[in-house]
Amino acid sequence: MFKSSLKTLEQFKNVLSELPAGCYSQSCQILSNASIGQHTRHIIELYLCLIDGYEVADVSYDKRERNTKIEEDIDFALEQLTHIQNNLMKPNKEIKVTYELGDEETCLDSNYFREVMYNLEHTIHHQALIKIGVSHFSTQEIPESFGVAPSTIEYRKACAQ
Repeated sequence: MFKSSLKTLEQFKNVLSELPAGCYSQSCQILSNASIGQHTRHIIELYLCLIDGYEVADVSYDKRERNTKIEEDIDFALEQLTHIQNNLMKPNKEIKVTYELGDEETCLDSNYFREVMYNLEHTIHHQALIKIGVSHFSTQEIPESFGVAPSTIEYRKACAQ
């Protein structure tokens, strides 16, 4: 689980590092006018919620910071991804996840490993959208596995044999 997460984040950093100048924070019509940077911020902030909530065993993805510097400054975003990589591996433990649904708050029991997996799947989903944005703005080569779940990659390998 950690190996896949760290590998996915490293691949993400590589793709972001190769983006043509100017397209990171540019609004993209095909992404409902969101930018690659906004999708990146969303990924980063959910991981930061998990890492920051670990010690107190309380995580709320809804109460994230929404730091626009992440979506505007690609170098800052890359620093944040490295921070996540350096702080993600922790022992499993029970945690509470709080959601704001409408006007009421809901708390669910979870554990750290489960939430790392949630963040991995969430990252892959947004990477698939980012891949669309990158191809809209440029001809940058993106790894075929970018934005694809590890289980799908393994399935495709098995089918090819």
